[in-house]
Amino acid sequence: MTAAAGALSMHGMIRLLAALLALIATPALAAADPADGLQPKFTATSKFVPARTVQVWLPPDYARSKRRYPVIYLHDGQNVYDDPSPWSGKSWAVHRALAKLIAERKARASILVAVWSNDNRIGEYMPQAAVPPVVTPGDPKATDLFKTLPVERAKIAGDAYLRFLVTELKPLIDQQYRTLRGPRDTMLMGSSMGGLISAYALARYPTIFGAAACLSTAWPIGDGFTERWFEAHLPNGRLYFDYGTGTNDGSIAPYQSRIDAAAGNRGGRWVSRAFAGAEHSERAWAARVDIPLTFLLGGR
Repeated sequence: MTAAAGALSMHGMIRLLAALLALIATPALAAADPADGLQPKFTATSKFVPARTVQVWLPPDYARSKRRYPVIYLHDGQNVYDDPSPWSGKSWAVHRALAKLIAERKARASILVAVWSNDNRIGEYMPQAAVPPVVTPGDPKATDLFKTLPVERAKIAGDAYLRFLVTELKPLIDQQYRTLRGPRDTMLMGSSMGGLISAYALARYPTIFGAAACLSTAWPIGDGFTERWFEAHLPNGRLYFDYGTGTNDGSIAPYQSRIDAAAGNRGGRWVSRAFAGAEHSERAWAARVDIPLTFLLGGR
């Protein structure tokens, strides 16, 4: 080896060593905060229901990609991201759970659409077709189940709320974002009354919605008249149900068992789970939200 070649080789080694030292000394880039995907809140107006706040979350690779994404519509949108719930002070942090599942390759990247509820939450989330008819005045054999409900019959607006989702909000989201628009890729998620309206949406609009995750579904409301209607009108889409055994969830099991029996064996298209001791709260739903997210977005 000549002196010139040796010098060149030594120079190359020094440059390589310097590059390695610089790499070691440079701190690793911090992982993106899932909150970065939150888009500005906006007010969605409607011909069918009062205007309400909506907020979209875009998955981490949305800006770098040109592909289209599935969409999950979530009820009680004020509880969905990081803002404390007005009822419990906790939130679901669904975007954080989904970002983790995406990074672990356990779920497809998806767009989340959080739709706020309002003062008529029970009325808008009530499956309207399940509501029993008006009791004939003076009939001693009839019982008006509405006497046990914290909502007036005139305020029931489940069908109007779904028309808002299907004919107004979904077209707006499809126009503004790169969405996969068929029922296979259009899903819903909600808890309690939000679980009821999610399942109802599949029954009423099977060509729009293909799957729903229903947590702590409010089957017991009105002594179970919604459960009895669903037994006769089971949706054909993919459905996830769960409930706890603590607080208000403690009364769900017999109703859910009858729904499960009516569904029969649908394999992985129908999942029903119980969580011992879990309460009826945002804290409990946040603790297990990765499970319904994986059902909706994983393994397909």
